[in-house]
Amino acid sequence: METDVILLNEFCSTHQVEISFIRTLEENGMIETVTVDQSKYINTNELPKLERIIRLHRELNINPEGIDVINELLNRLDSMQQQMNEMKNRLDFYTKGN
Repeated sequence: METDVILLNEFCSTHQVEISFIRTLEENGMIETVTVDQSKYINTNELPKLERIIRLHRELNINPEGIDVINELLNRLDSMQQQMNEMKNRLDFYTKGN
């Protein structure tokens, strides 16, 4: 299975982001990059997360450490929402059966 990737330099140029910012995110484990032939790439599946991080940084002036905390809270919120949906579906199944 081939994964689509974007050259890091192109991404940074298009989004007007410093490469050092992306490296900081990678060092803090917030995103992953791939190195091929001494060039860094970003998997396209990382784009929504990375674009959200950039918006938080630009629009709210949040530093990488704060973004990490926000991402963790958003991930927990998503997980709880999925659990609530599963519980609602189970409840609906049992209440409609009676």
